[in-house]
Amino acid sequence: MELSEEDLRLVNALQISPRISWSDAGAVLGVHATTLAARWDRLKATGAAWTTAHLMGDPKNMCLAMVDIDCDMDLRPDVVTALAELPEVITVEEAASNRDLTLTVITQDLDQFSTSLLPRLKEIRGLTKYHTSLCTRIHTSGYAWRLNVLTKGEQQALRAMAGPESANPSAPDAIVVPLPESHLALIPFLSRDGRASAAEIARALGRHPATVQRQLGRVLNSRMLSFRCEIAQKFSGYPITVQWFANVPAGQHEAAATELRSIRNVRFSASTTGRTNFTMIMWLRSLAQVMEMELAIQQRIPGIELVESVVMLNTAKRVGWMLNPDSTATGTVVAPYGELLPETA
Repeated sequence: MELSEEDLRLVNALQISPRISWSDAGAVLGVHATTLAARWDRLKATGAAWTTAHLMGDPKNMCLAMVDIDCDMDLRPDVVTALAELPEVITVEEAASNRDLTLTVITQDLDQFSTSLLPRLKEIRGLTKYHTSLCTRIHTSGYAWRLNVLTKGEQQALRAMAGPESANPSAPDAIVVPLPESHLALIPFLSRDGRASAAEIARALGRHPATVQRQLGRVLNSRMLSFRCEIAQKFSGYPITVQWFANVPAGQHEAAATELRSIRNVRFSASTTGRTNFTMIMWLRSLAQVMEMELAIQQRIPGIELVESVVMLNTAKRVGWMLNPDSTATGTVVAPYGELLPETA
């Protein structure tokens, strides 16, 4: 299976505005709304693309950790399965060097990470060692990554139509608005389908559509969730995932992050604790690009020390979504909700 140029244009449109109406998208893309809807249904059904919403894990409000795992190689598949079934472990990747697996973990706070999650890691048969780095600031995340197959004019038009859910959830001035417990019940539906309508959620919850419409509006404006349109990596044109661990002088992290945002390959960048204090993840076209990117990074960020690069061999779970070995989505979502949400009165 291959994706057509029209498929990629639709995915790019939904990356910019994940909840745009088909009629508005059609006006920009020059395609009838029913054609776009049918095309999207096909992409979803094959696991080639999907929309989702997830709790941000912003260090100002939650605990975001990156955990390196060593395991018994004979039990590696079992360890991967067990880790992916933990809701707080939102991403599971198999690494080529210096660790067997790398995890992205979100918990409500450091105490929950230490007292609730770590004991469960220790119970997994075959898991022999772990090492944790904690995120102190998210600079860029996957919601901002783009295919960039649309013209600048089309992208501009889509941004003008984008709703509040498309705003940068990790911007320095972003303020998370607490939500009543009744509104939090909508989050699992948005995780499984970032385009879920108020009518669909209302039917599932047994609530009045008008009530859910109001609740959905508050959820979209709350900045609690990050919305994104994902694509199976094999269809993206960038099949290689590489993570770098670096040291950047403390006063230069924001400047470094700004420079990295101009590199289209960047999927994630963050300041961290541990042996290094800065990490970045990119999708690349080939392994030959690794050295090219390292040169570009060093030219753009004076004073950066690139300590290590790690190529990922496979992604078993990405931001809550279980993936097939070919990077397509299985349709199963295992993500944290009640585990992360503060108690409400």
